[in-house]
Amino acid sequence: MDQNKDQISLFDAPAPDAERPAYQPLAARLRPKSLDQFVGQTHLLGKGAALRRLIESDQISSMIFWGPPGVGKTTLAQIIAGRTQSAFIEFSAVTSGIKDIRDVMQKADDNRRFGQRTIVFVDEIHRFNKAQQDAFLPFVEKGSIVLIGATTENPSFEVNAALLSRCKVFVLRALEKADIVTLLERALKDPQGFGGESVRMAEGTLDRIAVCANGDARTALSTLEMAVLNGDLMEDGSLQVTHETLDRCTSRKSLLYDKNGEEHYNLISALHKSMRNSDPDAAVYWLMRMLEAGEDPIYIIRRVIRFASEDVGLADPQALQQAVAAYHACHLIGMPECSVHLCQAVVYVALAPKSNALDVAVMEAGKDAREALSEPVPLHLRNAVTGLMKDLDYGKGYQYAHDYDEKLTAMTCLPEDMADRRYYRPAGQGCEKALLERLEQIRAWKKEHA
Repeated sequence: MDQNKDQISLFDAPAPDAERPAYQPLAARLRPKSLDQFVGQTHLLGKGAALRRLIESDQISSMIFWGPPGVGKTTLAQIIAGRTQSAFIEFSAVTSGIKDIRDVMQKADDNRRFGQRTIVFVDEIHRFNKAQQDAFLPFVEKGSIVLIGATTENPSFEVNAALLSRCKVFVLRALEKADIVTLLERALKDPQGFGGESVRMAEGTLDRIAVCANGDARTALSTLEMAVLNGDLMEDGSLQVTHETLDRCTSRKSLLYDKNGEEHYNLISALHKSMRNSDPDAAVYWLMRMLEAGEDPIYIIRRVIRFASEDVGLADPQALQQAVAAYHACHLIGMPECSVHLCQAVVYVALAPKSNALDVAVMEAGKDAREALSEPVPLHLRNAVTGLMKDLDYGKGYQYAHDYDEKLTAMTCLPEDMADRRYYRPAGQGCEKALLERLEQIRAWKKEHA
């Protein structure tokens, strides 16, 4: 069967020059044509893995590929197109409207009547609005199409629930450094890449490109292509790519670091300890070191959110709100614009009064909870939801705080053997000064009225 004649794209266009094909970037020229050429995602495509079995047996059902850019979502869809006995239609959510969808769905419906299945690939499906996504639903339901969507966003939030419930979600991961190095080495040897040229790379250059790519194969191949095109032409006709060549192409220079290596943890540790020591200047410096090195801003702000409760806590409850707001800002606008929101959150928590009382409470209460799993809930704290429970004294002796003028009772709420435990001990900084006074008053009142 001629696969190509059954593959339709809304974006097919004749080459600008019939005698000279349009230039294709290195990433496009080296796009894998089969599962054996595909690198990474072994949890989905390794021998015996679920997705591989579905593809090899041509038993594809509607699915969503969710993962960061450059990890193979579109490539997987095209590999499926090359193996399937179905018509293959490709959409882009950026340029397609409801009319386009309905026209193609009608063609798919006609194909079904003649016994042919149609696979529809939708790139960036999260960019389709609700009405556009709804246009696919009836055709998915009655089996006119098999829908394959690709998205970089969480499909739980970006894909209609009705459509999502009819799709299997496969999570693609950022490529490992070793995977990207494998791709780069292949690009230097493959005739579709630089296999026909003599390219000499300085030691460690491919590793640096792989780190810079941040798990994105397309970025890695584009960087390699730029580095080779800017390499030094030697007398013997070879191209020499040095670290300086790479620096000119990436502008990241010596700031690059391995996100799974020691320097990654050194920098986040420096940021954390600078904020804890109330040093905003140092905190901002380490923040920018990480961002300039290509660190994911979401990773950084998650650590700041943790810090806001672990090291600031109720000494300044606004710290958590500032950090969470910065997290949403990072999601909305991304880098480089969100760097100022990260800076705002980092400076705020650095200058905030500090208390680790909540963190200590969590650790100490967690230890007791693990070691005292069998401690019964006191009878007066239980709900008597049946007659038998009431006969067994469930809820007997419970005191409803709102029935008392002080809105307090001397009732004990911990298990009997743990009644004297104290987990939350305010540090007396910032807002916790008032909380400490309030807690001392409460404890004194309860002791007096016990």
